[in-house]
Amino acid sequence: MATILAPDAAAPAKPRSASWLSRWEPEDPAFWEAEGRARAWKTLAITTASLTMAFIVWFVVSALVVRLPQIGFQLTTGQLFWLAAMPGLAGGTLRLVHTFLTPIYGTRAVVTWSTASLLVPALGWAVAVQNPATPYWVLMVLAFLAGLGGGNFSSFMPSTSLFFPKRLQGTALAIQAGVGNFGVSVVQFVTPWIIGVALFGSLAGSPQVLTLGGVQKTVWLQNATLVYVPLIALCALLAWAMLRSVPITANIREQFDIFGNGHTWVMTSLYIMTFGCFSGLAATFPLLIKQIYGALPGAPDPLAYAFYGPLVGSVARVAAGPVCDRLGGGRVTHWAGLGMVACALAVPFFTSAASLEAFPWFVAAMLGLFFFAGVGNASTFKQMPMIFPPRQAGGVIGFTAAVAAYGPFLFGLLFGWAFGAFGGPNVVFYGLAGFFLINVALNWWLYARRGAKTPC
Repeated sequence: MATILAPDAAAPAKPRSASWLSRWEPEDPAFWEAEGRARAWKTLAITTASLTMAFIVWFVVSALVVRLPQIGFQLTTGQLFWLAAMPGLAGGTLRLVHTFLTPIYGTRAVVTWSTASLLVPALGWAVAVQNPATPYWVLMVLAFLAGLGGGNFSSFMPSTSLFFPKRLQGTALAIQAGVGNFGVSVVQFVTPWIIGVALFGSLAGSPQVLTLGGVQKTVWLQNATLVYVPLIALCALLAWAMLRSVPITANIREQFDIFGNGHTWVMTSLYIMTFGCFSGLAATFPLLIKQIYGALPGAPDPLAYAFYGPLVGSVARVAAGPVCDRLGGGRVTHWAGLGMVACALAVPFFTSAASLEAFPWFVAAMLGLFFFAGVGNASTFKQMPMIFPPRQAGGVIGFTAAVAAYGPFLFGLLFGWAFGAFGGPNVVFYGLAGFFLINVALNWWLYARRGAKTPC
């Protein structure tokens, strides 16, 4: 593996505009106490609120797809899985772009304009769901645009890593990512009841007739995205008014140095294990419930249970941040990975049930997978700032997050293939268990064992 460079310094520099700070030295105790702490936590609060909006938009399609056939859209199972997968494809691709944006344009500009861009898919879906004749290609384009929310993560998180000293980065990154991840639970929890109210009256368009189990009721599916439009606009305005940028800059060519470091690729694999799993399952959990248990008498409403998974994972991520600061990210990743192996092997025991008796056990095994993935999300983000110098750490955080963001896309394809070829999802979970074991071994050897060359 390539030699790790000496830490970058945010040395005093002449700001390029009012958006840029002239000095930022969070490792200097005097500077941190005098002005660093307040600005860092204010920045964290605004970017975290914006990131929550981003996750809401990114995962709103997963809450909509299970309702579309119920209001008259003629879509096959394969088409539904593709719609659920498309935001993941876009999110991963856009994260690759976002990885390089903060050192070029700065925190203020990137957070403001990327947050404002969320208005496009939010308003687009509000229009599309009102007409069951909306072409499938239009739905696919809107699903891709929902991935704008997924892209934001890879510029927001590297930005946060620049604002805090290393001793607090585990906590700060866990708070931002964990609270941001709550957006997944929010969208899956809020959608079922917000669509049942004429929230905006006739201003938002006509209601639809939803048929579920032979029972019809009136819904306003457009509310699922319209309710967030004012909040998205507010976050964008706050970002422009209150954020500033750290004077650590680099062009794209300079940032490519992270790819010569072997640790970049190991950490990418570890983050695919944790966040790739979290995001992939969050996007497909509602459809898994529908496909496995939806044909049984008294079948559960997928959205009544699916939000628990992202909620558990998000809470675990926030709670694990301070633990990682105390115990070290490598050790926590080790145990989180073993927990993920156990849960992945447990899920297939409850996917071929002839009654609902196995359903609570299925949900429990899935929630265990979400829990350990959430813990691993926090611990891997603690490891990266310890392994790499500040500017490189930001780039690695952005790149690993970009690759792992393909989780919803890959999981959508894998589960669609598994159901088509085998009639169930078990082969996917067995494959995941093997992948998790490989990553546990890598992490233990390089970072977690006693005498590891790069303990973190």
